[in-house]
Amino acid sequence: MIESWRWFGPRDPISLTDIRQTGATGIVTALHDLPNGAVWPEADISARRDMIEAAGLKWLVTESIPVHEDIKTGAPGWEHKARNWARSAVALARQGVATICYNFMPVLDWTRTDLAYELEDGATALRFEYAAYAAFDLFILQREGAEACYSADEIAAARARFQAMSPAERDRLTANILAGLPGSEESYTPDSFRERLGSYRDVGREDLFRNLQNFLDFVLPEVEAAGGVLALHPDDPPRSLFGLPRIVSTQADLERIAAMHASRAHGFTLCTGSLGAHPDNDIPALVDLLADRIHFLHLRATRREDDPRSFHEDAHLAGDLDMVAVIRAVRRLERQAGKVLPMRPDHGHRILNDLTGTSTPGYPAIGRLRGLAELRGVACAVDALGTAGAQ
Repeated sequence: MIESWRWFGPRDPISLTDIRQTGATGIVTALHDLPNGAVWPEADISARRDMIEAAGLKWLVTESIPVHEDIKTGAPGWEHKARNWARSAVALARQGVATICYNFMPVLDWTRTDLAYELEDGATALRFEYAAYAAFDLFILQREGAEACYSADEIAAARARFQAMSPAERDRLTANILAGLPGSEESYTPDSFRERLGSYRDVGREDLFRNLQNFLDFVLPEVEAAGGVLALHPDDPPRSLFGLPRIVSTQADLERIAAMHASRAHGFTLCTGSLGAHPDNDIPALVDLLADRIHFLHLRATRREDDPRSFHEDAHLAGDLDMVAVIRAVRRLERQAGKVLPMRPDHGHRILNDLTGTSTPGYPAIGRLRGLAELRGVACAVDALGTAGAQ
């Protein structure tokens, strides 16, 4: 695995110099200042690449080129948006940034209800609390038809959760869900969010699968010809939110999507946290199943709570995930496929000076450094013992 680090560009409070000191050699980034749907100028790509290389690092993965909502809904003119997406991807590949992580989550990207959930040791983590999410949907957003998505008991629990919140807590929950977390494609107000949800009124799971297929048919030949590979990120959380379809959540979803194209340029980002939040997903088995369709790794762990739809980010070697088994499977994949995968320690707890310093939610310096060191240690141990002998 190539140790890499998510960097949000020159405005990121964690500098390239800081990243160099972590031991990571790869950078995962994007041109975050460009609007969704814009073509990325090749000159801007090369300038960002040169900036990274001047710091002694290499831009390995683009995360991500946002997929416009018109593409996901199949709205009239979606082909123009897809053409722009393909032009950006081709420009990246020509500049030596071949791997493109993207997602196909409708409206919202990754979603959390709490960005500073306090753990027993005083660290803080990201959390998705189902009752708080339902309280927002039912009683703050007041989404039309939302009641049909919940049982009577769930509505009662959501009402109690809502009534227990202060006005400031309700505002904070709204901001956490709608303002856009790092790397998100969009941010919304409640009114604009309701409007965007309305554009999916006639889009179901089968429609979304079809629109993904159409998108891939449109962009994949050009990207592959330029030497690029596409790495689709799973849904986070891996289940429907706000009545929207989600299609990249389970093993069955991944197998169906893999079958859309035989090309090995069509593949996945294996995000152990996103997939691990679904109790039916066996992550080491998924590594073996998807094999050389995996082009990029997000390694982190989540811990499901009493309500298994709720979870929080745990330490990288804790939670509901057997990270040792995952890394063993990755080493088998790399050996058999004859390639080395870029990996980044995904998310991290705010610990030590992270708690008083400035960092992007989910992406503190010291918390991720701890995760990277732990993952590095597991990889070294697996290599020393031998992948086969460690079974």
